[in-house]
Amino acid sequence: MASGSAIRGSRVGAGPMGEAERGDTAPRIWVSYWCANGHETRPSFAEEAALEAPVTWDCPRCGFPAGQDQENPPSPSKNEPYKTHLAYVKERRSDEDGAAILDEALAALRAKRGG
Repeated sequence: MASGSAIRGSRVGAGPMGEAERGDTAPRIWVSYWCANGHETRPSFAEEAALEAPVTWDCPRCGFPAGQDQENPPSPSKNEPYKTHLAYVKERRSDEDGAAILDEALAALRAKRGG
């Protein structure tokens, strides 16, 4: 029967694994990013990857894009409101086109009904 211990393969008094067991961590570098609201974000990258750090980073506080230039942060993207199918149709067709298509459809229905 099980002894009831939730931790297996460990002895009583064993501490957490440290760098001696896992090996050394890669040297890190922190890169600052600023958003349009003035928030600073400092993600860390491995030193080799720091040369290829992303140009923009999403701000964890407001969600705006953040850039490495504090004086000129990237502007937030414009969100267009939801459009209905009718709104898209009205963008493509004028009222005169819509009236002509409606008249054509009504004429076709009347022809089926009468014929």
